[in-house]
Amino acid sequence: MSGFDLDLLRTLVTAVDAGSLSAAVPLRCLSQSALSEQLRKLEERAGRTLLIRSKAGVRPTAAGERLLAHARPLLAMADAAWRDLHGIPLEGEACLGVTDYFRPVDLASLLARLHQQLPGLRLRTRIGRSDELEVAQRVGELDLAIVMKLDVAHKAAPGVTINPLHQEPLIWVGASNTNPLQPGRPVPLALLPEGCSLHRLTCSRLQAAGIPYVISHIASGVAGLQAALTAGLGIACLNASAVTGQGLRLLAEDALPALPSARFLLLQAHHDEGSVQSRRLQVLSETIAAGLRG
Repeated sequence: MSGFDLDLLRTLVTAVDAGSLSAAVPLRCLSQSALSEQLRKLEERAGRTLLIRSKAGVRPTAAGERLLAHARPLLAMADAAWRDLHGIPLEGEACLGVTDYFRPVDLASLLARLHQQLPGLRLRTRIGRSDELEVAQRVGELDLAIVMKLDVAHKAAPGVTINPLHQEPLIWVGASNTNPLQPGRPVPLALLPEGCSLHRLTCSRLQAAGIPYVISHIASGVAGLQAALTAGLGIACLNASAVTGQGLRLLAEDALPALPSARFLLLQAHHDEGSVQSRRLQVLSETIAAGLRG
């Protein structure tokens, strides 16, 4: 018999997206041993090692990447078929919040994909800082929110489900045509307001390393921050996908402290189980996750 079990493929995709087997366990509603057994069966079926396991988590092998490229569209098609046969409505309205750190150049393509795949859905979007979006979701202003988190063990607020999307490195960035780091002078920083997690991280890492700094510019959003950096007003810590344009460069100076990775999560507000809005948001959440993980 040839072919792959969709349930096993879903476990592989979930494990890779979650970053570890322990993080995938609650997402698949399986025990650790059952999840590991599913992955063992899938590797046996594939005749290849699909995951590299380490203390840091799991990552796909070359064969795993090849299988993932097939698995994602297969699962999306299977889910679409199930929704179609069960008559889940794709019409109505939903409110989506997106942190402005999240893949700025890809936001237009995300909205276009959602419009194409869910043409009957009226989607309202809000761009802002992660902390602002989480507050808006708690008070019922947002159904879904894509946020950035630095803490690995981020816990969902009551009534909210966390769906991991991806993670990417944080890097030190400055203008490509100037050197804002001058010997004997405090490091000039361009930052978002204090509520921003990267603002707090930047200052705490420099303080811990004993590196003096001065806040030379405060921007209200990532677009303004990118402009300030390009103008040479300071340096900043940014997630890799937010470094766009010709005027910015990676600062590889050894004097700057190491940075962690950023995790992007899709937060889904709970509605009455079985309600039209609950099913609608589940469809939207799955469509967003499939597109952004792919």
